[in-house]
This record gives sequence, structure tokens and C-alpha cells, in this order.
Amino acid sequence: MNEMDLLILDDIAEIRKIDKNNMLSYLENMADHYKKAKKNSEQISVTYPKPSNIIIVGMGGSAIGGEILKNWATDKIAIPIESIRDYSLPAYANSQSLVIVLSYSGETEESLSAFLDALKKGCMLYCISSGGNLMKYAKRTGVPHLKVPSGMPPRAALPYMLTPLLLIIEKSGLFNGISEELTEAITILEQISKDNLPKIPSSQNFSKKIALGIANTIPVVYAFGIYSSIAHRFKQQFNENSKIPSSWDIFSELNHNEIVGWEQTGKFSKQYSLIFLRDKMEPLQIKNRIELTKSISSLPLKTFEVWSKGISDLAKMLSILCIGDFTSVYHAIFNKIDPTPVNTITLLKEKMREFGTKKKILEDLNKISD
Repeated sequence: MNEMDLLILDDIAEIRKIDKNNMLSYLENMADHYKKAKKNSEQISVTYPKPSNIIIVGMGGSAIGGEILKNWATDKIAIPIESIRDYSLPAYANSQSLVIVLSYSGETEESLSAFLDALKKGCMLYCISSGGNLMKYAKRTGVPHLKVPSGMPPRAALPYMLTPLLLIIEKSGLFNGISEELTEAITILEQISKDNLPKIPSSQNFSKKIALGIANTIPVVYAFGIYSSIAHRFKQQFNENSKIPSSWDIFSELNHNEIVGWEQTGKFSKQYSLIFLRDKMEPLQIKNRIELTKSISSLPLKTFEVWSKGISDLAKMLSILCIGDFTSVYHAIFNKIDPTPVNTITLLKEKMREFGTKKKILEDLNKISD
């Protein structure tokens, strides 16, 4: 990597030229998007009785909000919360289940199918989308629906998909204090975005440093506990923004299998990099495992740590997520790739139409909503 390669991330004109669709703008303004999402979500009204379980349905950039909520709620809410990425609901879903269907476009066929399944099973339902068939059939069947702003890549719309989930939890009487956690998270995000702006040089910009550090490698992200969903988000952002393979795993499970996978990699380990998601309050047993894992000589030579900021779990989770989002975009720009287009996903969706699955789902929704 020569000096000219390094300079690309400090050349504002070049950054804007490569980032044609301005993905960075969503990250620069992430805190503002959470503010707007909070205001938009204030219209939510929850009239259902308290559920016995919550099932959050979605795919890709929409689904990650449900996964984050599940992690955040682990030690706070005394009913099961499950994140489902599938065409149907689990067998236990019934009239006591609150099913929240997320689809930013409102056109995701798996989510529409699960919505249909929830209607058939008599579940309590709430839908969130920017429009599309999900909004159409929610209105036709009398299901509460929150419309969020349209026109963004689904992965950039996370503030508008996650925030309503949190407020539904609060307005359902399942947990108090979410608004305060959101307020802290927004303050933390304002500072992180400011510290990682394109105009901040690589020598002082943490996200740029990681992006340069993992150049020409496949990033593997290791996390624990509430950060497992954030590690998953890192992986997704490397896939969609950076257009590279990536993987993630969690402690302490990875100490019982994945670490053995590095034993015979030899020179190939140089093709990988490791990113550890850390918390100053992490349990001692987890801290010990992370430090021991880092010391294993067969692991990739390039290792990085991203430490959470803030007090509340939500602030800490989103602080790391923000760094991951910036890193993936800077990684794309370093490789002179526009982070926004997802051509393979678009192609796959076009090919899937030939099978008629979505058409059949919409026909069934028409029947049930007549």
C-alpha cells in the first residue's frame, strides 16, 4: 500500500466522486435521523393487551433492528422476543403473540408472507414500512401501520426501523426509560459522526484507520452478549457497502469451535483481519476469553478493537454500530467502489419474480382482506 493509496480517504473531492449516491451523508447525519425517527414514532398507539411473546419479522437491513432490540431487551423484558427472517412464523405464534412486521420498501416477499401467516393465526399485529403492499394490506385488514420516510437504502433507514420497535415496547408497558436511552444514544452518535467525518484526516479518524487496516483482507468480527447483533450488522455492512465477504461470531461460543479453524490456515490467515467489539464493563470471564483469544498465534496478524461509548446499553450498542457503518463505507471508497448499489440483490429479486412466489402471496392477501 503506497502513499497515494492512503491519500484517497483524505481527498474530499475524490470521496464525493466515488460515493456517487452519498451514502456517507446518512452516517454524517445519523443522530438527526434518530431524532426524526423518534418524533415520527411518537404517533404510535398500542391498544393491544400485553403479549406473551414478541416476534419481529424482517429481512436484511429491516431485520437487523429486530435483532438489536432482542439483544437490548435480554435482561430487561420478561417475555421472549424473537427475530424471524423467514416466510412463516414459528408454531407457537398465536393470539397472544405480538408480531411486528418490518419491511422498509413494503415489498419484501418473505415479510409479506409472514404477515399473511400472522393474519391467519390471529396474532396481534403492527407493521412498519415506507409504503408498498405491506402498508396497503395493513390498511385493508385494519392492522396498525407506521409509515416511515422513503427514498433511502434499507440499510441506511435503520433509525426509522429500530426506533419504532423501542417505542412500541415502551408504550406496551414492558419497559420504562427507553426515551432517556435514545436521548443519550443520539448525543453519543453526534460526537462519533463528528469525529469520523470525511474531512477528518486518516491519522485522527478511527473509522478510516480500521478501513485502511483491513484493506485486502476478509474481516471477521467477534463480539459478545448484546453486541452479537452489532457484529452481524458489521458483517452485513461489509457485504453491502464494501462488496466483500465477511463473517462474525460470538464469545464464548467461538472458543468452543471457531478458534480451532485458524490452526491450519498458515499463510492464508494473512488474508483475514479480526475486529473485536469491546465494552469496558464486559464481564471478567468474557474479558479473559477475549484476551486469551487475541494471544493465540495462529490468528490473523491484523486485529482491531472497537470500544463502546456511553452508559446505557442502547447508546453503547449504537456507538459501535456507527463506527462499523463508517468503516464499511470508507473501505468501499478506498477500493474506489460506490457503496450504495447492490446489483446482485437487485438481480436476484428480478429472477425471483419468475417463480411467482410473491404473486401468490399477494393473491392470498387479497382473498383474506376482501
